[in-house]
Amino acid sequence: MIEPFLLRELVQRALAEDLAYGDRTTEALFHGPIPAVGEVIAKGELVAAGLDVFQAVFELLDPTLRVALNIAPGQRAKPGDSIASIYGDGRLLLKGERTALNFLQRLSGIATLTRRFVDQAAGAGARIVDTRKTTPGFRMLEKEAVRLGGGWNHRFHLGDLVLIKDNHIALAGGVAKAIKEARASVPHPFKIEVETTTLVEVREALQSGAEIILLDNMSLAEIKEAVELIRKSAPGVTIEVSGGVRLENVAAIAGCGVDMISVGALTHSAPAVDISLEIKPHSEKK
Repeated sequence: MIEPFLLRELVQRALAEDLAYGDRTTEALFHGPIPAVGEVIAKGELVAAGLDVFQAVFELLDPTLRVALNIAPGQRAKPGDSIASIYGDGRLLLKGERTALNFLQRLSGIATLTRRFVDQAAGAGARIVDTRKTTPGFRMLEKEAVRLGGGWNHRFHLGDLVLIKDNHIALAGGVAKAIKEARASVPHPFKIEVETTTLVEVREALQSGAEIILLDNMSLAEIKEAVELIRKSAPGVTIEVSGGVRLENVAAIAGCGVDMISVGALTHSAPAVDISLEIKPHSEKK
């Protein structure tokens, strides 16, 4: 969950993109308060995420606006379902509409895609995890959306884990040298993960004591062979797969017996879902 002060700062910046010079259209049409209600409607199948950010947009715009959430974060919605209702001055609803929907559609898109991957891999015991391939400044929000979709979070930042990747290996002079240097330098609580692209590198990582081995861009046959080798040589080593993971092949990859499947597409390629905000005049009388 993103810290409240960070959420406020992010929402305020987003509102400023639209409202730094006012709302020319709304201000030209309406010269006084106009009681209204806005209904947020799902236009397709989705998993809801970003509801807290959506709500924060209107609360920061004006605390007199009242937002009622009609579904819970992580809940599925079908076409026509009401996600939320907003009550207050219609001028304010118009001013916050696009900013709020941008957050909701983007984050629900991530949760929805994540759920599709999780459902495809269900039953095999492999976790679907995200990556650091996130929108700059939006990482906490996007990783929360992954969790709401049933996925798991990998590193939040570079300080989370020692993850030796191809460029580290190239600069260090090989897998074994990189792991040896890392082992001598990092505090005891940190595990060492190493990215491998060949079975030769997998064997080298095992011999050097890597605790997590990432199989990157390997074929299904190579993954199966690597998993067999790792399970036989070091049953306690965690196995991660990344690269080339798609909805069409994630079940087969999960079936190889790996522990984690990292999917960059969860955050860098998730399509925004279709959600509308329908605003109508509203009487406060009961």
